[in-house]
Amino acid sequence: MATASISGLGSGLDTASIIEQFMQLEAASQTRLKTRQSAEKSVLSALQSLNTKVAALATRAGDLLKPAAFNAVTATTSEPKVAVSATTSAAPGSYSIRVDQTAVSHRSEHVTAVGTSAAGTVPTTVRLDRLDGTVPLDLTTDGTLGGLVAAINDPANATGLRATAVRVGTDQYRLVVESAATGAAGDFTLTDAADGSALLGGATVRQGRDAQVTVGDSIVATSSTNTFADLVPGVTVTLAPGATTGTTSEVVLARDPAATTTAVKGLVDAVNSLIADIDAQTKTSSTARGVLAGDAGVRSVRDSVLSSVFPGDGTSLADLGIQTDRFGKVVLDEAAFKKAYDADPTAVQSRLTASGTGFVARIKAAADGASDSVTGTLTTAITGSNATIARLDDGIEAWDLRLELRRTALTRQFTALETALNQMNSQSTWLSSQISSLPTGS
Repeated sequence: MATASISGLGSGLDTASIIEQFMQLEAASQTRLKTRQSAEKSVLSALQSLNTKVAALATRAGDLLKPAAFNAVTATTSEPKVAVSATTSAAPGSYSIRVDQTAVSHRSEHVTAVGTSAAGTVPTTVRLDRLDGTVPLDLTTDGTLGGLVAAINDPANATGLRATAVRVGTDQYRLVVESAATGAAGDFTLTDAADGSALLGGATVRQGRDAQVTVGDSIVATSSTNTFADLVPGVTVTLAPGATTGTTSEVVLARDPAATTTAVKGLVDAVNSLIADIDAQTKTSSTARGVLAGDAGVRSVRDSVLSSVFPGDGTSLADLGIQTDRFGKVVLDEAAFKKAYDADPTAVQSRLTASGTGFVARIKAAADGASDSVTGTLTTAITGSNATIARLDDGIEAWDLRLELRRTALTRQFTALETALNQMNSQSTWLSSQISSLPTGS
């Protein structure tokens, strides 16, 4: 606990300021520790940022090592109302697709017109039979058309239907009910639950049906919707609602070198971005010095990533458009890469992904070696930096206690000094008054 001081009571000096100046001198060692800690925190932040970037590079390279990365295809169709999409599992090829019919929902349009709020116009219990083998559902109404519409549309009843009251005259409405899903399996009937009679005098029914297409000359495929997922592996065909029956579309699936080129360019850009960051953090010029200047471990990460351009088997990737420039960056000639890929996509994929020699495989190995959560070069450096910061924290805390004790001692000393001086001043004043009171002789 600090001791109170009486600044300048006896000496007239600003002893509080004097103590502060002494403390500044005493705290010089702690200040140096704090400066070192601040610098180490900057190093830690830079290492963590680089580690994150290297880990992202490893992930990007890992994605490009997957076969799907080199199997991108584009799907084109001669008929706009027959949409085709393809995933990386699709193989190049072509075939024709004829639209035999589109999928429609089951719909009933009831013949009797009634008011929506007139009581007794519909049964109080209406039976819904979905005709799919499930147990019929009895819907409770208030005896009005509006109540029946509400019961059919109530989500709690889970009817799978949509009901609408269509106005056909003054306070005259007809009931239209349609299955929410398309397909032949969506058929249903609505009857009076009491006697099984047709609801509202019966209905004009449009039967639900599945969509159907013919692939090639004789392969027939059906779907309850207008979408045929994986009609062939990796290919999905969707018929637009207005697709005309009998329309034939020619579908072509072709390799997409542009997509593969874009993926490789993304990796090259990520490599160059990492190299630029490392160069900025480790620069040692006389005018500017990076936070990680002189860090051999970080420079080794740069060298291992950049050396991935060279397969290590005496060959070169220059014919694929991949090489380094005079500034130490990786460059990709996209035109040269596309040309090589068009000529032999399998060979290009092998040269990029082959274990030990492939450009992408070597980048992933270098990135994993730097960012591995246990043994990575950067991970180890981060662990060491954290340990250094912890030691400096302990040293700073120890100095906090030492300085507090020193401040207390100085305060006590100066307080004692002021008290003693104050007593001496009091005694001097008393003596002076006594001497002045003595009689004077002639």
